[in-house]
Amino acid sequence: MRKRILAAAVLVTSSLHAKQLSQPEQAMVSYIQATEQASNDLLKQLVEINSGTRNLEGVRAVGKIITAQLDELGFQTKWIPMDEVKRAGTLVAEHACPEPGKCGKRMLLIGHMDTVFEKDSPFQTYTVNGNIATGPGTNDMKGGLVIMLYALKAMQAAGVLKQTDITIVLSGDEEAHGEPATISRRDMIAAAKHSDVAIEFEGTPRLDGIFYGSVSRRSSISWKIQATGESGHSSAIFSDSKGYGAIYEVARILDAFRTQLPEQYLTYNVGMTLGGTSLSVDSEGISGTVTGKGNIIPPTAYASGDIRTISNEQADRIEAKMKAIVTQHLPKTNATIEFGEGYPAMAPTEDSRALLRMLNGTNKNLGFPEMPELDPMKRGAGDIAFVADTLPGLAGIGATGEGAHEPGETVDLSAQPINTERAALLMYRLSKVDAKAALKSLYPATTVK
Repeated sequence: MRKRILAAAVLVTSSLHAKQLSQPEQAMVSYIQATEQASNDLLKQLVEINSGTRNLEGVRAVGKIITAQLDELGFQTKWIPMDEVKRAGTLVAEHACPEPGKCGKRMLLIGHMDTVFEKDSPFQTYTVNGNIATGPGTNDMKGGLVIMLYALKAMQAAGVLKQTDITIVLSGDEEAHGEPATISRRDMIAAAKHSDVAIEFEGTPRLDGIFYGSVSRRSSISWKIQATGESGHSSAIFSDSKGYGAIYEVARILDAFRTQLPEQYLTYNVGMTLGGTSLSVDSEGISGTVTGKGNIIPPTAYASGDIRTISNEQADRIEAKMKAIVTQHLPKTNATIEFGEGYPAMAPTEDSRALLRMLNGTNKNLGFPEMPELDPMKRGAGDIAFVADTLPGLAGIGATGEGAHEPGETVDLSAQPINTERAALLMYRLSKVDAKAALKSLYPATTVK
């Protein structure tokens, strides 16, 4: 009943605002509403294929389904293996403009086919209860992949897809990207260099009933500390000959991070600590073993965690501060810190905010509420950050749900057509604007509040 009421409300809203839509836009909205069940069926098909990042065959199986869909839309598709980084691969699809320079903004659509739920996860089943579908990857981000595909299908049905310049790059390892990124994100970075805007089909957040737009994503950079000290009988701790031991050295460093690093948009987390007479950490850095006794000064200690920053400049500055803190050793100790490759930051820009204003223009015409800018503290890192220094973008116009990365992850099926409609109209309108004009001049801050 709730779904029928929502559908009726959408139809009423659409009729009220149809006069604000062009004929192709009305055709796109009609197509999306008419194919809602087919869209949900495709979502079910994708979710029922386990595509955990390290399930290479599962990721490739999802890729084959999406490839077939894009082939039907006239895209030139290719699968790029990523054996060098032990990942399944990347799907690249290109729809060239038939009249170069006359298709508006060149769009780069970004997404991923993998989930955090591997083959051994107990969470494998797709179920539907009313408007809520539960299953691995429903929200992050197979629901977004379906939105992208049906937005493109709607454009094709309206006869406007042919006059677009679109490149799609779908990674098979967003949840644990292969290193180095110079290989695993090579094709995404290359595509950005011949694109004007990036649109990432990660989740569209909804907080307290309000949909939000994202123009920034914080970085995610791992770090690890290894400390050493003089060992001996515990009675000699703090002495000139034995010093403080490795665990006190790590404790000093972590507490200095806590007190000296804080600033806006920065978070710093310690995920694991070990210390004692001996220790070992596995190759993935997610588990370890340790031995030790209360009457032995520990000669070795280890800590690991991550930092998240709003910009790459902030990341560089914080890393320098962390390195300086580490070098201030306690007597008879030593320590080193290493930083992982991680995900860069997507800092907010005026052109990205202009894209959000353009999206809000479609919301207004569709009769949907305005989407405020999301606080970047409320979402994690993502692939779009790898191209954020090259071009402006929106960091999530995909599915809306709850519990991403958790067993029981859901997507709101009633929000799927809403998100699809605004995505389709946004892409269509981008294809109609001046290809050379700056977005912030086309959509100034006063255009849509």
